[in-house]
This record gives sequence, C-alpha cells and structure tokens, in this order.
Amino acid sequence: MPDSTPVRLEKDGRVATIILDRPERRNALSLEALRALRATASEVAADDAVWVVVLTGAGDRAFCAGADLKERKGMDDSQVKECVLEIRAAVGDIAALPQPTVAILNGHAFGGGLEMALACDLRVMDEEAQVGLPETSLAIIPGAGGCVRLPRLVGVARAKELILLARRLGSEEALRIGLVNFVAPHGTAAETGSEVVAALLKNGPLALRAAKAAVDGGLGLPLQGALEQEFSCYSRILPTLDRQEALVAFAEKRSPEFKGE
Repeated sequence: MPDSTPVRLEKDGRVATIILDRPERRNALSLEALRALRATASEVAADDAVWVVVLTGAGDRAFCAGADLKERKGMDDSQVKECVLEIRAAVGDIAALPQPTVAILNGHAFGGGLEMALACDLRVMDEEAQVGLPETSLAIIPGAGGCVRLPRLVGVARAKELILLARRLGSEEALRIGLVNFVAPHGTAAETGSEVVAALLKNGPLALRAAKAAVDGGLGLPLQGALEQEFSCYSRILPTLDRQEALVAFAEKRSPEFKGE
C-alpha cells in the first residue's frame, strides 16, 4: 500500500518545513514519496508568505537513506529509469525553490538523500551522522545531481574521491571539506537549524531570494554574464519597500521590520 503521508509540510510563521516522513524505512525515497515531495515543493514555491524553507527527515535514525531499494528490487530497467528521473526531478524542484533552503541532517544521508541535501543552500549535520554517495558500490552512479553538484561544492578531485571510492564521511570531515556548513552536537541538529533559520529571517526576504538567484544563475556563466545576472537581481531589489525600510531603520538605529514588499 502507498504511504499515507510520506511527506509532511508544516508552516510556522514565515518558515515552511518539509519533512520526509518514512522513519520505518529511514525516509527512503519511494515513488509515492517522490511524487508527494514534488507536489509539496510546488506548493511552497508558490507561497510568497514563506521566506525560508527547511528540509529534514522524521525520526532520529536518518535524514534520508536514498532510493527505496526494496521497492526498486522489483522493477525492470525501464521502471528503474523512470524512478531515477523522478528522483532527479524532485531534487531539481528543491534546488529551484526561490526561497533560501536549509537541510537539517538529523541522521545519515546517503545516495539520493545526500543529493537532496546538496540541492539545498545550507546544510546542518548531526555530529554522529554520516553522508556519502555509495552508488558505485551498487554498480550504478549518482543519478540525481550528485555527479554535478558535489564537485561544484567541494571541488572535482575531492568529489571524484568520494564518488569513485563510495566513501562515507563523518561530520568532522564533511565540515572540513565544505560539504556541510554547520555541525550540531548529537540530537540537537533541529535546534542548530532553528538558529540558522532565525538568522536568515533577520534579513530582507526579497534580498535573500535575489542573492540566491544571483549566485545560482551565475554558475557556469562567463564572468561578464554572471555580473550581468547579479546586476539584474540587484535591480529587482531597488524599488522595494524593504530596502527603504532598511535605510530608515539604519538611520534610526533600530532593527528593520521587513514585510517582503
């Protein structure tokens, strides 16, 4: 039977939290879960009241174990290809969210789970968690962006080492090579993530979106094209009320009260 709620969406003020909710399967990505995730991402992307998005997993064993290999075992080659394309699309939907995204790795993140985290803007990792792309040990390769996003994040040589050797990393090494941004004491990843979210919410929400678009849009472009992309994003912010509020608040020596306008 399909999962009743393989993905949950919780909203608290300006924050939307997407929860992979299959703890009994270590939040593995079944087709049902992937379709629910895509629908949830679409809903969040269209909600201007959401300023920051959090992605995490239910339970305390795993953020996401990757593809549901139990489900995949019964698939033929064409079905596996369909599943991989669905994972790739879901990861792409997370990457394309206009809001800044924070992945809270409350447990292990392997394969498609790590690829999902790589699609987020910031990553918080429990100190006892592990991450990795073990696909080559299963005679396949990362197919949902791992071969593309990981080298852009940690460099080509390091990414090849991790992918070709199917290495699993602990939190200390993941932080050292820049794969994650923050490491939290065991059991407190959610609290550390909340601190990161609170820091984001202090900044102009439209500016956060524009800065994300400038960075993401400039990747792969020649220098001049990337600079033009940055200026285009900057120009969208100039007429906003939030920018005027920031200037007034600075003059009055108070914290600005942004409205996303």
